[in-house]
Amino acid sequence: MRILLAEDDFVTRKFMMNFLSKYGECDVTVDGMEAVDAFMMALEEDEPYDLVCLDIMMPVMDGYQALQGIRNLEKERNIEGDKAVKVIMATALNDEKNVKMAFDLGCTIYSGKPIDQARFEQALKKLGLV
Repeated sequence: MRILLAEDDFVTRKFMMNFLSKYGECDVTVDGMEAVDAFMMALEEDEPYDLVCLDIMMPVMDGYQALQGIRNLEKERNIEGDKAVKVIMATALNDEKNVKMAFDLGCTIYSGKPIDQARFEQALKKLGLV
């Protein structure tokens, strides 16, 4: 499985990278713009990601903007339905407004922080990724 992680916090990034690496190759970015660029390059190289994990509060481009950018790239290439990348938004913003906005933009699963490893693994299983 190819995984893209976008997380600006060093400690969380290190934890998530170690956690996700046991499931596959994990590329890491520190802001939303880098994530969208990495996603686009993966599509262009015909090696798309299976999973994208996005933090919401990041510099340069936040997780919402990155998610919208990713979904727009897929739309341009007619990637939809089961072929669309699975996106997990991982954030401390757990209020209804933020959760709704994430799903409206096309997130697959919304996970609160701090990350509960068992629940995160259940989410991966639910998505058929492990």
